[in-house]
Amino acid sequence: MSGSRYAIGIDLGTTHCALSCVDSEKSEGEDIVQEMLAIPQLVSPGAVESRTLLPSFLYLPHEEEFRSGDLGLPWQGDPSRVVGELARAQGATTPIRLVSSAKSWLCHPDVDRKAPILPAGAPDEIPQVSPFEATIHYLAHLRNAWNGLRPYEPFERQEITVTVPASFDPAARELTAEAAKAIGIQHLVLLEEPQAALYSWVNDSRGEWRDQVSLGDVILVVDVGGGTTDLSLIAVTENDGALELNRVAVGEHILLGGDNMDLALAYILRNKLAQTGVELDRWQLQALTHGCRQAKEALLADPDLERVPVVVPSRGSRLIGGSIRTELTREEVQTSLIEGFFPAVASSSRPASRARGALTKVGLPYAQDPAVTRHLAAFLGRQTGATQELAGFVEQHPDASFLRPTAVLFNGGVFKARLLRERVLEVLNQWLEADRAPPARLLEARDLDLAVARGAAFYAHVRRHGGVRIRGGTSHTYYVGVESAMPAVPGMEPELQALCLVPFGLEEGSEPVAPPQEFGLVVGEPVRFHFFSSSVRREDQVGDLLDEWRDDELAELDEIQTILTAEDRKKGEVVAVRLQAVVTEVGTLELSAFPVDGGDERWNVAFNTRGH
Repeated sequence: MSGSRYAIGIDLGTTHCALSCVDSEKSEGEDIVQEMLAIPQLVSPGAVESRTLLPSFLYLPHEEEFRSGDLGLPWQGDPSRVVGELARAQGATTPIRLVSSAKSWLCHPDVDRKAPILPAGAPDEIPQVSPFEATIHYLAHLRNAWNGLRPYEPFERQEITVTVPASFDPAARELTAEAAKAIGIQHLVLLEEPQAALYSWVNDSRGEWRDQVSLGDVILVVDVGGGTTDLSLIAVTENDGALELNRVAVGEHILLGGDNMDLALAYILRNKLAQTGVELDRWQLQALTHGCRQAKEALLADPDLERVPVVVPSRGSRLIGGSIRTELTREEVQTSLIEGFFPAVASSSRPASRARGALTKVGLPYAQDPAVTRHLAAFLGRQTGATQELAGFVEQHPDASFLRPTAVLFNGGVFKARLLRERVLEVLNQWLEADRAPPARLLEARDLDLAVARGAAFYAHVRRHGGVRIRGGTSHTYYVGVESAMPAVPGMEPELQALCLVPFGLEEGSEPVAPPQEFGLVVGEPVRFHFFSSSVRREDQVGDLLDEWRDDELAELDEIQTILTAEDRKKGEVVAVRLQAVVTEVGTLELSAFPVDGGDERWNVAFNTRGH
């Protein structure tokens, strides 16, 4: 990649995408020359404008919905797919044809993410696409926009970093990497979004970040976007007299964000309409949800605005004259968001859970508890020992009931509202005061919509040219299940042990690691691989074999069903093997098995994009 001029960062978000770049030829030291790409997109039929944000919406128009030429772009496009601002606007009135939250579906473990399932629940006459295909469309739009503006510096030749949630599992990372490869990206690195936000803060400080933090600080990054709540902890350590940043913990995957808040507001307005005798069907409720998002953003952005009208298309009508009108007030927004999503709770509070119904419709696995503050309390409570192994780190008080952050950085579109930033900081500082700890200070972010893309581009630049790096490696410890050899007992499954394959903090792209034991591998017939991860067991090393563990220590990941073919062996033969695991630069885990007898065979299993 010595010939690439630009370091590109892409925020592939739930509600919008953005692309930033650093001109490496003009950048020197901490004097970084950076810009945001102005992305051409349709904003209305026949009208193309360039904007820094590309809404992550894909609209599937009816063949007679637009006139010839209405969907033309500066490059050869696909008239059966509309991406961006026009897609979002058109979907607000015809949600039955709108694909949204593709990123959330991309990490849904219980669906085939390459199957055409979006828009979810659409009738048979509506075309559908897969979450994977939608992701490709967004990336392809960004590629075409770049190449149209910089034809002599092709997109495919640049250093490219794409961001993902810190809590993305290996399967979702693999899908993201595969989508990037499908549009021609050859040299890809994936970066956790909270880290990208912190990189952006570091870059914006122009070297002064070292004056704003000190040895022993623990930075809490709270990232609430359109679809997910992402929590990370970054410790400030010291090496040879210089400050360093170490990512020490990430939260579990929490499907909770602006989408949930918009839906909550939509239910408020639906109940308001029901009191006047107006009942909404499922698709009208979805249209109302899109309208609430726009109204919420307007109310939170303008403190002088008290109410915003919301229009819902009536059944069988696409004309404004036949539409249903209501309004969203500032009081409704503040009450719903503060009390529903950011309540004042104790640090000992934990997310509520309920028994799920045996039968359910296929949908996104949203968090059962909408309170972000309870999820934050649970995260900090689980991470009390996260900094114990850091060399030279100033340890926190041993009696702490939760890991005590000393600084907070907010990220995500939800926190564009000052009211919500102040609320989270207020609740956190109440916990710290009750735990006899000093209050956490706020690290000011420059632009919450653009920070992730800007931070990713900065990271792509420093990877190649040197500069401050956040150390961390894998955010979880990974295990594979090993069945114990025991006699058959009626009604009892063989006991399962968990073999540590990848220790916490293993750097992506590092040399393979290998457990010292030999194991038996069943070949030639259908088998199942059980994989587990842990965000709290940091002490386990490669080869450690766990006989038992608590439910809150290990989480089971996707089970992989496969047949390990072996031409010269019997069906069901058990082959003595040694294992080897590697974490690639894009964060996917690959497991290989080699026969002990020295044969040329090799069996590979990865967290891939298998269907169900």
